[in-house]
Amino acid sequence: MSGHSKWSSIKHKKAVVDSRRGAQFSKLTRAITVAARDGGGDPDANAALENAVRKAREASMPKDNIERAIAKGTGEGGEADAIEAVLYEGYGPGGVAVLVEALTENRNRTSADVRHVFSKNGGSLGEPGSVAYLFEKKGTIVIDATRYSEDDLMVAVEAGAEDITTDEGVFEVITEPADFTRVRRALEEAGVEMDSAEMAYRASSLVPIDETQAGRLMKLIDLLEDNDDVSAVHANFDVSADVLERVAG
Repeated sequence: MSGHSKWSSIKHKKAVVDSRRGAQFSKLTRAITVAARDGGGDPDANAALENAVRKAREASMPKDNIERAIAKGTGEGGEADAIEAVLYEGYGPGGVAVLVEALTENRNRTSADVRHVFSKNGGSLGEPGSVAYLFEKKGTIVIDATRYSEDDLMVAVEAGAEDITTDEGVFEVITEPADFTRVRRALEEAGVEMDSAEMAYRASSLVPIDETQAGRLMKLIDLLEDNDDVSAVHANFDVSADVLERVAG
């Protein structure tokens, strides 16, 4: 798993910084709206909405913005109904499998944009089902292993965590989707600070890549994430954290 969990932490910190600059507010708003549309406007009864609202708060999104996004999602008809969740599958440099989650009001436009980014940056967009089988959606919580021990994380196991792994200076607490909110809240109540906590596609196997391939892959991922319609990008690469820090810096 070398480097992969570290990437989750780097991505989260970068996203929070970008959000505070206003660069990601539209994506956060869209995620809240869709979560409220699909599961109702009560965060306590809608885990997806609770997670989306928490991310927005971490990014210092004003409370009024959050409330308007929820209201848009729970209202009948209107803009919320036009937003579609799309999963794109492709390959990046070194044969790495890439999953791209998008929320879009124009599938044709977003598909063309995503295909262009892949083709111009050493990758290729695949057919539905081409790489999705290599991933499974799990709750993924990243914690700094230099600050906490495994004993500190036993509350997560007691709350239903599936596994706790450690690599490159971080712990990853893995949960089934249904247990994610309960485990995260148990850690919060125990005073454990988290680098990131999200529902994410986790790879069942990883592809080793070298520094050159890692640099090209990070460029591809950054450009995909820059697209206003792209909400998350996942990839099954294996590279050391030192290399990752250099190419992501």
